[in-house]
Amino acid sequence: MTQKILVVEDDARVSELLVRGLTEHGFEVTAVADGIEAISTFAAQRFNLVITDVILPGLSGLDICRQFRRINPEAPIIMLTALGNTDDKLDGFDAGADDYMVKPFELRELMARIRALLKRSGATTIPASNVLSYADLKVNVATKEVIRAGNAINLTPKEFKLLEYLLKHPEKVLSRAEIAENVWDTHFDTGTNFIDVYINYLRKKIDKDFAVKLIHTKPGMGFMLREEL
Repeated sequence: MTQKILVVEDDARVSELLVRGLTEHGFEVTAVADGIEAISTFAAQRFNLVITDVILPGLSGLDICRQFRRINPEAPIIMLTALGNTDDKLDGFDAGADDYMVKPFELRELMARIRALLKRSGATTIPASNVLSYADLKVNVATKEVIRAGNAINLTPKEFKLLEYLLKHPEKVLSRAEIAENVWDTHFDTGTNFIDVYINYLRKKIDKDFAVKLIHTKPGMGFMLREEL
């Protein structure tokens, strides 16, 4: 079955390049030029993946990303933008994006990321119990509920994915490169610190109010989930 991709891009030249390149690689592509049309199109059809600009007429890419996540939480989203600093990337990830590419970009790299996201989304399975747990921390993968010692904790989509990955590999040191590849589906850029930023976000929500800490840094190696004072 042909996989369907929605392209949300108001730059006609970029949109045309994306449509042509993706079509040549066997995808069925629908292109729209503003955020409002993107919402109605996404709600009316089933897409395997979305590629969206950030700065758009009608609604921003961040706004439509949040709405896409409410309509279909499973479809991977790649953001394309000229805004490339760490804060911009964090905003995109917090809105629910799965990957982030800065313009100008190579179509070959975009295709590699598309294939990785589609492979991952197609292979994703939920444990029979739907629940991951470690110590007094419980996460329901289906409902996205996070509870520690009976207290509900609210996480952003990327914080949740990071915690889920930690819970699936308890008491194992996870390198930044491994986390980047498996949580963000990208190679770790040593010039940015977004993984450290998200680890700190998680610590504030998961560990700050509890005597026993679960998220730990191993200097020079990475991070791990382990129960210790």
